Amino acid sequence: MVHLRSIRLPDTDTQPERFPFTVPVVRSFTEMQFTAPITFFVGENGSGKSTLLEAIAVGANLPTIGSQDTHNDSTLESIRQLSNRLKWVWNKSRVRTGFFMRSEDFFGFAKRISKLMGDMKSEYESDEGHEGQSEFARRLSKQAYANEMRAMRDLYGAGLDAQSHGESYFKLFRARFRPGGLYLMDEPEAPLSPNRQLMLIATLKEMIDQNAQFIIATHSPILLAYPNATIYNFTGGRIEQTDYDVLEHVQITRDFLNNPSAYLRHLLHDSQPD
Repeated sequence: MVHLRSIRLPDTDTQPERFPFTVPVVRSFTEMQFTAPITFFVGENGSGKSTLLEAIAVGANLPTIGSQDTHNDSTLESIRQLSNRLKWVWNKSRVRTGFFMRSEDFFGFAKRISKLMGDMKSEYESDEGHEGQSEFARRLSKQAYANEMRAMRDLYGAGLDAQSHGESYFKLFRARFRPGGLYLMDEPEAPLSPNRQLMLIATLKEMIDQNAQFIIATHSPILLAYPNATIYNFTGGRIEQTDYDVLEHVQITRDFLNNPSAYLRHLLHDSQPD
């Protein structure tokens, strides 16, 4: 299901001369339509795809998978200025279910969850603050912490930092994906092997069947192959809707796998000292 139908940036001729408005794709941006339940942003590093994804995340006001939320993350201060200028069209109403995840923020989120679980355990085991309480009142107070710890364990097990990065990713997805949500993900393939990326595709399909919508910035030809997805290519300072087979990411990967020795022979020969 498509919850967010479009975003538009009016009055592009009057944008300020500062980041992120000086990014070429932002300077040329007018409107983007979301017509499929999964949309990919693809382009080289620095092309502006993460900038636009962050602006959507700030405007959608979804929870973040990171150490800070979008409304108090200082790294998003300038992005908030762009987000505030965007005009939004929702299918029915603004979606409140979902999250925004940047791959590099995952460790911060894992540490935050670990600290929260540790703090709850310490409070549960401590007798401080219970002086003078009856045994019944003391049990009620501790039961509240026990219930919270049980809920956290049900979501995250022993903790997101207790397994490999890839395994933790999937534990997080299983814990936080909900039907009917909007999910914004920046390079989720970063810690995933090719086999795990295929598993992620299956997970995306499962959630799309439950009316979820995804907007994903990625470099992965595997993820980009998701059937009937919309692909926006950030290239040459513009955003163009593109077919999978003509993407440079796909063509280079396919050519390399078909003849790796030719690529390596050229690269290694050119890198030899005179």
